[in-house]
Amino acid sequence: MYSTKPVGRGASARKYDLLTALGAFALALGKHDQRRALRLITLITARYNWARDELAVGQREIARLWSVDERTVKREMALFRAKGWLVVKRQGARGRVTQYGLGIDQLLSDTEAAWEYVGSDFELRMGREVLPEKVVPLPVRGKVAVPDVSSGTEWALSKALLHAEDMGSYSSWIASLERAERAGGRLTLRAPSRFHAAYVQTHLEGRLLKACQEIDADVAEIRIVV
Repeated sequence: MYSTKPVGRGASARKYDLLTALGAFALALGKHDQRRALRLITLITARYNWARDELAVGQREIARLWSVDERTVKREMALFRAKGWLVVKRQGARGRVTQYGLGIDQLLSDTEAAWEYVGSDFELRMGREVLPEKVVPLPVRGKVAVPDVSSGTEWALSKALLHAEDMGSYSSWIASLERAERAGGRLTLRAPSRFHAAYVQTHLEGRLLKACQEIDADVAEIRIVV
């Protein structure tokens, strides 16, 4: 399992892995959560002492770093503590700022869902066993037609990629999926049945998302409806 102490041999790589996990997690969220994560990433990068597991910075200095007022700093730091991302090691007193530690275990737990967005090598390095997708392709009878890409949508172009990668799975599960709507980073696809939708969401969501992101990097989520 991933070491929760980013010190010693290999510490440099573990630090970058943790920041990568936090960044990938944030990029799949809305702009307000992204800004909050960026603030923490910047604070960690600029002022966190990895060897001592210590963050001891005054609110005024943090406010200047984040280009906000001290009231915003107080609110954001309280939220990081509530999430368990920062842990108070020594409470501040007159003439002494609060000393924080990084809640690495909680950060890893909260960002784990986003590890796959970085890649299977990252998942393995972080300690998650990557299992092969159990996709059941139905027999392909005859030639499977190349999808029509004339609409130029991200889904039409993604279907073309998926068709080229695996004609069997494409024919069985992907060809019948239709583009329903696009709202921000979420692409909604319509399946012909509840079983079909559940199977694709469970077994093929990662593959569909990867193909869509090759066409449009702003796609952050695939949703299957009936």
